[in-house]
Amino acid sequence: MAEAFARILGGSAVEAYSAGSRPSGVINPKAIAAMRELGYDLSAHSSKSLDALPKVEFDFVATMGCGDACPLIQARKRSDWALPDPKDLSLEAYRGVRDEIRAKVRALLSELGVLAPGR
Repeated sequence: MAEAFARILGGSAVEAYSAGSRPSGVINPKAIAAMRELGYDLSAHSSKSLDALPKVEFDFVATMGCGDACPLIQARKRSDWALPDPKDLSLEAYRGVRDEIRAKVRALLSELGVLAPGR
């Protein structure tokens, strides 16, 4: 969802990637449903491994609640967004996590000066 929001809110000024340390290869159906409510189709996406990321230094990396188990990914700036893992939450609770992710992405893009006009 964070990758989707970065692309939606940042437009062509943003190149975003999402990856995990233990990806299942599929997107959670609740994530697909929650994003569909906002007009974004996640159904064509798949979860990716950290090994699939480009080997570059990123401008920013957000980790999501991994604490001490966070992998080292080269970045100029990083932040741990200590979000609950929504996979076992109800759709209503999942929406809350979705909205929190959107707010964090919007604030980050605004801080970086790449929030697309009208977003």
